[in-house]
Amino acid sequence: METRELRYFVAVAEELHFGRAAQRLAVAQPPLSRAIQQLERRLGVVLLNRATRAITLTTAGSVLLREARLALEAVEAAERRTRRAAADRPGVVLATKAGASRELLSKLLDAYAAEPGAVAVEVVLCGPGDPENLLRNGSADVALLHRPYDTTTGFDTEDLHTEQQVAVLPAGHPLANRPHMSMAEVSALPDLPLPRWRRRDGSYPDGPGPQVRDQTQLIQLITLGRACALMPESLRAQLRDEHAIVPVPDAPAVTTVIAWPPHSRSQAVAGLVRAAIRL
Repeated sequence: METRELRYFVAVAEELHFGRAAQRLAVAQPPLSRAIQQLERRLGVVLLNRATRAITLTTAGSVLLREARLALEAVEAAERRTRRAAADRPGVVLATKAGASRELLSKLLDAYAAEPGAVAVEVVLCGPGDPENLLRNGSADVALLHRPYDTTTGFDTEDLHTEQQVAVLPAGHPLANRPHMSMAEVSALPDLPLPRWRRRDGSYPDGPGPQVRDQTQLIQLITLGRACALMPESLRAQLRDEHAIVPVPDAPAVTTVIAWPPHSRSQAVAGLVRAAIRL
């Protein structure tokens, strides 16, 4: 399969409409339709149901969509990493979620700077889910991720720190003085819904909670009494008097990991990983 065919198929599968897909790709519709038919013949499977006016994906089509996204992402990552490797100034790009693991990040940068042969580290602070995306698409060389919220499949990783989660409520809420809460209680608060975080594709899950993009927005919504949140306990230091912290013993623990592509041969990445493990 060629990358052109995969890009064509992904566009049709995401738009579920040949006309919109052709417009998105800036190609004529007939060649696009022929390319998809040729791909189906070569694979010996039907990728799209065309029996009705609305196009739908077959089971095989759903599998190819998932795999094609990963394949195209890998190709783009290879292009970015190759260009960066040829840059005049050596360096490494580390992606991490803004506001998370601040103390660990500071200690890690100091420890790596003391390594013989240390190079410049560009730190990219971004929103939830973005460090994983940047690492997958080749924009970052290494990242600090947080399981179970980030997916580490396909990366080499080292666990650095595991902590419990707490519920963050507005100060003065009737449950603010509870010694602890359960996940069921946090999820069922009628006046303080849990936030809906943006997915990798830019969409949001269904639900009553507010749509949020970053930690600053979420903190303000909690202060205003519009939402509650589950957060790693280490974020307690960033909260103000307007917030109350209640432990949630049955919430899944959060593990901070350092992650990098398994094929990486970067000495700078190796040095960062060594420094992180020592910490």
